[in-house]
Amino acid sequence: MSTQAAEEQLSEDERRGLELVRETGGIHQSDFWKELDVSSRTGSRIVDTLVDRDLIEREEAVYQGHNTYLLTPRARDLEFSMLMAGDMLSPFVGSEEVDPQNDTFSQWVMQLAYED
Repeated sequence: MSTQAAEEQLSEDERRGLELVRETGGIHQSDFWKELDVSSRTGSRIVDTLVDRDLIEREEAVYQGHNTYLLTPRARDLEFSMLMAGDMLSPFVGSEEVDPQNDTFSQWVMQLAYED
């Protein structure tokens, strides 16, 4: 089943849950159901559905001294466009400091400015 088809079959709460995971980039299941304002049981069912449909990933974690799960978006859902200028990857990905006088940086910014 394609991602789009899997998403089309989601309930309103499941869609909200998927959006929450994508927007946060990762959230602990113990916070997930609180953010959605649903019971922990309902939150667990939502997570099970999203994992079963391969829309999110779930891995065991310890958070605030309790066992829980970390819910993260599938890699295919991550947004990389902010790192790109056309087909050029930002020359400063992972760099701690950006020198605005650097020619590489200037070229990258100009590419962003002239994108269609």
